[in-house]
Amino acid sequence: VGAAGVWLTFYIGRINIGQGAYALVGGYVSAILVTQAGVSFWLTLPLAGLFCAFISVLIGLPILRLRGVYFAMVTLVLTEVARLSALALPITNGAKGITSIPLPGELSIFGLTVIPAFGSLSNPRFGFYMMAAALMVVTYLVLWRIVNSRLGHLCRSLQQNEELSASIGVNTAYLRVLAYAISSFFGGIAGAMFASISQSIYPSSFVVADSVNFMLYCFLGGLGYVFGPMLGTLLLYFGWDLLSIAREYQLLIYSGVMILLMLVLPNGVLSLLDKKEGRA
Repeated sequence: VGAAGVWLTFYIGRINIGQGAYALVGGYVSAILVTQAGVSFWLTLPLAGLFCAFISVLIGLPILRLRGVYFAMVTLVLTEVARLSALALPITNGAKGITSIPLPGELSIFGLTVIPAFGSLSNPRFGFYMMAAALMVVTYLVLWRIVNSRLGHLCRSLQQNEELSASIGVNTAYLRVLAYAISSFFGGIAGAMFASISQSIYPSSFVVADSVNFMLYCFLGGLGYVFGPMLGTLLLYFGWDLLSIAREYQLLIYSGVMILLMLVLPNGVLSLLDKKEGRA
């Protein structure tokens, strides 16, 4: 879900290495609302996303004027700023973080139970897998709809030639901020999910390396494909687990495979589909 947001910023021609910051903020927002205000987890999901979107608008207004490596470097700093803020603010409980976050409760609509309380399940982990899968499907359907709408075509024009888009009347500043806000909304939801699954959130839960990983998911799957981030996430996640048998060589082999894939498939794994169509 977080990687989908990063992909959207790539779609407007911006390199975003700060998604970890919004995931961390979203995780804390959800954790604070659940543990201190007694708000249902299901309500904290959209609230965490909306709060991150609001913050991103305030941050994005000045920094989205930057391009290329300059924008990337500024977003890279955001994750560290979020971590240090979580360490310093009393409401986040400093380095101790927020622990003992309760499992998601029952979700009912008009008295009808749509999702049972996770605590009542024999295997709550299975419930989290189903929740993650459902949110992932919804996220990518929304992303696909955005890309194939008028908004998506306008965002694409920013990536290709921002000056030309502005010259024909496209409100480029508005589009940049809107895309960045949607991206951060996804990041906030991802963080809220993480906090619920791990039942804890710490300042170190999302660091710069996680922001880089969000970006790598997009590169591996393919920046030119809506479902690229989803495929990249699945490949890297399950690939890392499979390499656990290598023990102390796990990171070395993992890094080597990543470099090889980037060299052999610079446009992502999904570019193989284009090659097959070309041969046909």
